[in-house]
Amino acid sequence: MTDTIAQVDASAPRKGKSLLEIDALTKKRNAAERRFKAYGIAAVTIGVLFLIALLYAILTNGTSAFTQTFVTVDVPLERSAVEAAEKSMVKTSKYRAMIATALRAEMEGVGVETPMKDKELMQLMSSGAPSTVRDYVLAHPDALDTTVEFHLLASSRVDGYLKERVTRVALENDKNLSVEHLDMVDKLVPAGIVGQRFNWQFIFGADASDSRPEQAGIGVSMIGSFFMMMVVLLLALPIGVAASIYLEEFAPKNRFTDLIEVNISNLAAVPSIVFGILGLAAFIQFVRLPQSAPLVGGLVLTLMTLPTIIISTRAALKAVPPSIRDAALGIGASKMQSVFHHVLPLAMPGILTGTIIGLAQALGETAPLLLIGMVGFIASEMPDGFTAGFMSPNSAMPAQIYEWAKRADPAFYERAWGGIIILLLFLMTMNIIAIILRRKFERRW
Repeated sequence: MTDTIAQVDASAPRKGKSLLEIDALTKKRNAAERRFKAYGIAAVTIGVLFLIALLYAILTNGTSAFTQTFVTVDVPLERSAVEAAEKSMVKTSKYRAMIATALRAEMEGVGVETPMKDKELMQLMSSGAPSTVRDYVLAHPDALDTTVEFHLLASSRVDGYLKERVTRVALENDKNLSVEHLDMVDKLVPAGIVGQRFNWQFIFGADASDSRPEQAGIGVSMIGSFFMMMVVLLLALPIGVAASIYLEEFAPKNRFTDLIEVNISNLAAVPSIVFGILGLAAFIQFVRLPQSAPLVGGLVLTLMTLPTIIISTRAALKAVPPSIRDAALGIGASKMQSVFHHVLPLAMPGILTGTIIGLAQALGETAPLLLIGMVGFIASEMPDGFTAGFMSPNSAMPAQIYEWAKRADPAFYERAWGGIIILLLFLMTMNIIAIILRRKFERRW
């Protein structure tokens, strides 16, 4: 009895201490918690600021690639002049003279006169302008002896001047354009002869040479990336899911399977350029597949994507509760029936998410594609047919962006930023699809 009273007295609070008063240890613990929250908020804020800075740099430098400067000219397509042009050795030279004459007439119509010769006057336009007029004449022979309005590409220097990428000081030593040309441009813009339009050529066109950056487009590279992703999807998804199901559900747990699992994890960390060297040796030099073909690029990216799909699929299978398997086996289902009828459908959201993330990662790879020859200026036009899309030489969006970024002309640098915007839109779309599919098929228990 005495011991009990002594224990109660010992545990009783001292006099003068309130239960609502916070002691020093609690204050220290609360301060540490507040500091940790502040560190977390600061880390998130820094990450968001970096993201905003990245998006700002991409958008400010790349949005101008979606507009292009055009020169509007009414060109008389006289039959005699066209026939003379087609008979000449250099057909575009005659069309160049026709365009120069029409442009001079347009300028005189708005009160702009110049002593420049036709060759100097044509420096305002892209070197591909005569080919544009000729292609139209060949496609529309009934347009002869009529006057047709053409919206012809201006040169990259004129386009850069209107976009404030090229200054008058920079043109003092430029052999392609002079300050007098810029004076004419300043007069032709209010007259409506020179102006900017949406650049469909950039979205649907092919790469161009260094002398014609205004004609460069990313459309053919988008087709190359599309066919590569089809190869990756058709090969990596079934092989990766089948390997994951066997390793997770059916394979015996021994040293051999442990070795396989370790190697799969190691493959996921191998640099992508190693897969490019493997593809160059195995698919091009040994199997003799065509170089620069989307089929070869798809096979290389399949090897690179398989570890990602296998790891994500195994994680999705592990997330299914064991009670699902036990219940299926308890009512008489076989091991295969329990996996394919019950476990696999429940793991499908995670499998789809991992697959799309793997495809998005493969879409942005550049190093392995450069090693197998999928670089810019390979394909000048769209592939002829579905089968040719796999076997014809082509490029891919990341490789095309890399090729533009290393060229000297600022117009290519602008297109590299624009290509990054298109690539980010593709990646964002794929991630949105992954989120939608996951929420659609996800089940909670």
